[in-house]
Amino acid sequence: MNKLYSFHLVENSPWPILGSISTLVLTISGVLYMKGFKYGLIFLYIALILLLLTFFFWFRDVIREATYQGHHTIKVRKGLQLGMILFIVSEVFFFLAFFWAYFHSSLTPAVELGAIWPPLGINILNPWNVPLLNTILLLSSGATVTWAHFAIISNNRKEAILALILTIIFAILFTALQGIEYYEAGFTIADGVYGSTFFMATGFHGFHVIVGTIFLTVALIRLINYHLTNLHHFGFEAGAWYWHKNKSLGNF
Repeated sequence: MNKLYSFHLVENSPWPILGSISTLVLTISGVLYMKGFKYGLIFLYIALILLLLTFFFWFRDVIREATYQGHHTIKVRKGLQLGMILFIVSEVFFFLAFFWAYFHSSLTPAVELGAIWPPLGINILNPWNVPLLNTILLLSSGATVTWAHFAIISNNRKEAILALILTIIFAILFTALQGIEYYEAGFTIADGVYGSTFFMATGFHGFHVIVGTIFLTVALIRLINYHLTNLHHFGFEAGAWYWHKNKSLGNF
């Protein structure tokens, strides 16, 4: 940190290039595996392990810079907040494409679909069973993560830890129920536009819930280890923003 200004000049790091390479290898090996390449699955696992290790060490460095080295000043945190907001906006538009595809097909079903929605032969899931329960879980998790946020601001560690644990439990239950829902679904992603839009939208949302669960789990570990205070807790705040985005898209 230069004493002349409050910005953080990041030191040289191997993690961006390693993350890019492992992501590229992950994509290529995934395609090779789906094409029946003999060693595609092995390369897929290697690339996935490398990517996860890159995430771990990169985030470790960021946490060290924020918690122990004091690089995350007010100006740096404002930049991080703006970056997180722009990332969430990009995520909203990402899901907007899936919603657009679904509503385009459902509101004006093409002749090829029989001019009806859902298409003939699709046994849709009952929205009053598992989907309703998952909606309740998401709404409850939104309440508990907000409770955790206010508890951190109030410097109440015990309540913050309890609220975060409840949020993570709700998230794990949501993911498990979604897996059961997929297993019992009477259609697949290959069943026309209904199957593809359903599994793409809900599948990516489920993936984001898993990422958000990891996000909040790391925040919980940091909270337990006294990394977060009532004045310095953007690591949790970013996770809470991300979680509220997941909750809003899931309910929609």
